[in-house]
Amino acid sequence: MPEVLKAPLVVEFPFTRSLGPVQGAFLTGLRERVVLGVRTSDGRTLVPPVEYDPVTAEEIRDLVEVAPTGTVTTWAWNHAPRRDQPLDTPFAWALVRLDGADTALLHALDAPGPDAVHTGMRVRVRWAEERVGAITDIACFEPYDDSPNGGGPAEPAHHTGEFEDPVTGIVAPARLDYTYSPGRAQTAYINALADRRNVGERCPSCRKVYVPPRGACPTCGVATLEQVEVGPRGTVTTFCIVNIKAKNLDIEVPYVYAHIALDGADLALHGRIGGIPYDQVRMGLRVEPVWTEGARYPDHYRPTGEPDADYDTYKELV
Repeated sequence: MPEVLKAPLVVEFPFTRSLGPVQGAFLTGLRERVVLGVRTSDGRTLVPPVEYDPVTAEEIRDLVEVAPTGTVTTWAWNHAPRRDQPLDTPFAWALVRLDGADTALLHALDAPGPDAVHTGMRVRVRWAEERVGAITDIACFEPYDDSPNGGGPAEPAHHTGEFEDPVTGIVAPARLDYTYSPGRAQTAYINALADRRNVGERCPSCRKVYVPPRGACPTCGVATLEQVEVGPRGTVTTFCIVNIKAKNLDIEVPYVYAHIALDGADLALHGRIGGIPYDQVRMGLRVEPVWTEGARYPDHYRPTGEPDADYDTYKELV
């Protein structure tokens, strides 16, 4: 049995969102070292603020300022901080109910070790040196002994939420790091692509050939082990025209991505269609793969010049 492939896989993209008057005021306030919440009609103060009451669903806009000190309500120790987490040394994730608030804010708590953290401990905000209007303007929380002054909740004060140069939107990077293994069946498929061959697997029950193979028949639920070479030519079963240019993808728009049923396969795979104007691509178009030097998969598919396939020959794969 050949070795099953595995490789690191990173899924990363920037997420851009606009903020409304409540979230915008909250993040602008953090930039100015002010923590804002919202007061509900029954007098509760929610921090971080939300635009709608989670109990009644009514819209809430009554902004109030709470203290930068608070109490840990629960926590968990993080022994091994990950990339882009608030601190690069072990710390606690803590829910902190700020003085004057009725709900808790999740953030990092800088402490020398788990023995130094307990529910009920008093903490305060440690502000970031450079603040831009983001939750990271709170660098973390830190232990705070305010017992000589009494500590405890403070009455939240009304705030207009008005600041100079308010924050109206944010760009939040999203990233997921995987170690991905395609499994036995798709490892064989990928290795065959290195030889410019398409290899699927046939179900021993329904006799359908799946490309790429899945290792099991999704219809019958039985393992597929018999390898079958298909293609290289195929038929466009359906397609879409792409009009938005993707970052880091050097393809001019518009272009066409299609589902292609390779000859002998009972499952359509997807590929880009080239060698033909985008507005001439059609269902039933006969295509063949175009490889580039050293590539492990076809760069795109182009028309073969054959007559279009009859709809009845591929209608089950649309």
